[in-house]
Amino acid sequence: MISFEDALSLITTDVLTMDTERVDFRNSLHRVLAENVYSDIDMPPFDKAAMDGYACRREDLGSEMEMLEVIAAGDVPIRKIESGTCSKIMTGAMVPDGADTVIMVEQTRRTEEGKVVFTAEKTSPNIARKGEDVKTGDLVWQKGMPILPQHIAILAAIGHTTPLVAKQPRVGVLSTGDELVEPAIFPESGKIRNSNGFQLAAQVQNAHGISNYMGIIPDDETATDKAISKALAENDVVILSGGVSAGDFDFVPKIMQENGVDILFQKVAVKPGRPTVFGRTKDTYIFGLPGNPVSSFINFEVFVKPLLMAMMGAEYNPVEQKLPMGVEFKRKKADRLEFIPVNVDTEGQISPVSYHGSAHIHAICLADGLMRIPKGVHELKKGVTTYVRPL
Repeated sequence: MISFEDALSLITTDVLTMDTERVDFRNSLHRVLAENVYSDIDMPPFDKAAMDGYACRREDLGSEMEMLEVIAAGDVPIRKIESGTCSKIMTGAMVPDGADTVIMVEQTRRTEEGKVVFTAEKTSPNIARKGEDVKTGDLVWQKGMPILPQHIAILAAIGHTTPLVAKQPRVGVLSTGDELVEPAIFPESGKIRNSNGFQLAAQVQNAHGISNYMGIIPDDETATDKAISKALAENDVVILSGGVSAGDFDFVPKIMQENGVDILFQKVAVKPGRPTVFGRTKDTYIFGLPGNPVSSFINFEVFVKPLLMAMMGAEYNPVEQKLPMGVEFKRKKADRLEFIPVNVDTEGQISPVSYHGSAHIHAICLADGLMRIPKGVHELKKGVTTYVRPL
């Protein structure tokens, strides 16, 4: 049995990386950039009004000003602002030459002669200067970063409409066990619905991979061999749940080896999820995760997701918050790193949810996060801080 840290290091060292492709930026959400992106334009591209008002010279604020023109967003000003003049301007419109201030409409009045008078004591310039956000040639987004909605806006603003991104790993998902039936089937006595397969497929999609659900494998060596062989041939990563512990029908690791898989570990000092298997062939990775759904959920998040992100060239740094315990927590054994589902109250304190063990997937649904308890720690007193990974 190896440590959690050693297992993660084996998974993320010398990673096979995906090829790249160009995609329409409108379809690039959550794809990982495979190139640095630079701006081809200043942002803003010109001095623009930050609000509706009048463009003028600050030195004229104490006197009446003649209005020259109305400048709408998208217009190019015709008149230059000179002493004693101003132009009415709309938010986002180009500031005319000669103006160094935009005064708010609410801080002005018009005289009977139509002149504009500033009525406040002071004002900010209220001008967004050309290039103050981004200058032509600036690096706006780095290679290896997942594209989020706000980045779509940047790509649109700089006209980068076909970004180069990493191809998404295709991940084959299989569940093992004679006790399993598909979700649409009402389970007979001794049977249960296959929840793991669809949970893992959804986690693959959430990790920006392409999920390939490949069904249920019965507890039969020939069927298992055929399914693993097919999965290894058709996917970049294969995930099996169940069949990896010490039961009479848990022969998955042996079948993996017979299919050319170099098994790098079979047990990890983590709870839940100790019987986790990881191996690789020349061009494919394979995980054997425990059959209990909490174990498979957690071990996907802490082991499989970092690999998928690394294959796309992304550095995966999961967010963890250091929060105080709202109650005292004890555990009998401290021989492994443990993840416990917890809730966070309105004061930012954490407490474990009702949790019956690694088969209790409903506990994950009710939790706000996973509390990480280091190996060797038996007790966490109220008020002591510990790390929580938000869900």
